[in-house]
Amino acid sequence: MTLTETTHEPVLLHESLDLLNVQPGGVYVDATFGGGGHTRGIVERGGQVVAIDQDPDAHERAERLGGVAIRFVRSNFRDLEAVLASQGAPSVQGILADLGVSSHHFDDPERGFSYQHKGPLDMRMGREGPTAAEVVNTLGEEELAELIWRYGEERQSRRIARSIVEARRKAPITTTTQLAEIVRRAVGFRKAGHPARKTFQALRIYVNDELGALEALLDAAGRVLAPGGRLVVISFHSMEDRIVKHFLKGDPRFRVLTKKPIVPSPEEAARNPRARSAKLRAGERV
Repeated sequence: MTLTETTHEPVLLHESLDLLNVQPGGVYVDATFGGGGHTRGIVERGGQVVAIDQDPDAHERAERLGGVAIRFVRSNFRDLEAVLASQGAPSVQGILADLGVSSHHFDDPERGFSYQHKGPLDMRMGREGPTAAEVVNTLGEEELAELIWRYGEERQSRRIARSIVEARRKAPITTTTQLAEIVRRAVGFRKAGHPARKTFQALRIYVNDELGALEALLDAAGRVLAPGGRLVVISFHSMEDRIVKHFLKGDPRFRVLTKKPIVPSPEEAARNPRARSAKLRAGERV
């Protein structure tokens, strides 16, 4: 089966597919369809895919891949069991979750994920619920500081929260570049990365309840994976990685396949800078 190429380069593609142990005819979940790169790899190895993504734009990308081996469902992966029930596949041979934000989100200013391009301060992956703008314009200073510290691990969270509150008294904060400049003025320039990076990460995680969704996915994986089925998770920051690590080590339903996380090769990191912080962990359902 020939699949149309996409411009999205999947992270740790070969490593994740090898650990997923794709078998011809087996049913696998791509919990974060994104640009479809991992799904394409599974199908090329003979697997059938239930592809999940809460982004309404992902459905069009899935249709471009085409083929009877792909069933796309617009949903949050926290609802994995309900999704599989709707597809008549209560048990699967593998689950792959690439938790990184899709390149399509960062590259589209209108989605509001990037501090480098001006756009509405949105950040909703599913385009439902409160936006990041609503969060920064309504939460109290203490709540904002706690949010930025907890989800962004930003040491200057209090200073940033104070600056946000002071700025919104003059005018609502509605764009990505507005917020990025407020953060830059609060903390100054940094040698490593943009000064607003951690604040934007914190807001994105909060707006989409990413950690809560991850915990729900992991818990459901133990119920829907067939014996010998594989769970493969690629994370991009320490909070996600800790959740996956502790789950695999502490859940008796799984045997850990990666004693240490697998990270991109220097060649992949140089070719795809967004892959640099990726960590892959995997377990087998016993």
